[in-house]
Amino acid sequence: MSGVDHLGELAALATAGCWTITAMVFETAGRRVGSLTVNLVRLAFATVLLGAWGAVTRGMPLPLDATPEAWGWLAASGVVGLTFGDLCLFRALVLIGARLSLLVMSLVPPMTAILGWLALGEGLGTTDLIGMALTVGGVVYVVIERRPAGSGDGGLSRRDRRLGVLLCLGGAFGQAAGLVLSKVGMKSYDAFSATQIRVIAGMAGFALIFCVIGWWPRVAAAMKDGRAVAIIGAGSVFGPFLGISLSLIAVQNTEAGVAATIMAIVPVLIIVPSVLIKKERISARAIIGAVVAVAGVGVMFL
Repeated sequence: MSGVDHLGELAALATAGCWTITAMVFETAGRRVGSLTVNLVRLAFATVLLGAWGAVTRGMPLPLDATPEAWGWLAASGVVGLTFGDLCLFRALVLIGARLSLLVMSLVPPMTAILGWLALGEGLGTTDLIGMALTVGGVVYVVIERRPAGSGDGGLSRRDRRLGVLLCLGGAFGQAAGLVLSKVGMKSYDAFSATQIRVIAGMAGFALIFCVIGWWPRVAAAMKDGRAVAIIGAGSVFGPFLGISLSLIAVQNTEAGVAATIMAIVPVLIIVPSVLIKKERISARAIIGAVVAVAGVGVMFL
């Protein structure tokens, strides 16, 4: 088959690459100004980037040609996926750490497949199921690797662990439902314009939350940190601008469960820059898990 035949799978793979970059970039920015602030500012940057892209490619800086139905589904997708899902995930990261959070988030592909089946009638063939099992298994195998003493989550209270896992389940559901709602809403509509609707809705959701919790002074303070703003701006190119747009191209051109599975290999892809940039030591387990996960992605291209 040609590359066009696998456009959805290729877009999902590119999405995983973009999210690997943003995971490292936003980690740095989050330590400087806080993850909640990063969430809002990255969406604001993305709105500008998507508006400029629309003006150049479509002569339309805002997706005013989208139908009211598309606006409704895509806006719901933005609130569910970008506001609710990310809010739950980032809070879970604080409570239970990245390792356990990523493990629970490995449920996104099967959740997406189930929701895609219920809402869209999407079926998965035997090859897809085998590929999904290999990919998710490889990711889980990497994520559950034990860390050295003092770097794990052994000090977690039972309450924090339970709350963190529940928040992660909420984040996983938000991501899965967001993808399916996007596919319902966009149909054959331009993916970048559809992303802009999602981003605007997600940003509005965060803005409302910030009004409730009184977070705006922190946002104002963060905007004075030029380095943090520059980092968030760079991350926004690969995250909500390219990453989310590519994810919509993926679900537009293949089954939502397959797309979600390929996008879930970020914990595997991040191994390489972690070794090269952060000089982290890579274990045999990480290599094995990476090989299994990549093999699973390969199976889904068959």
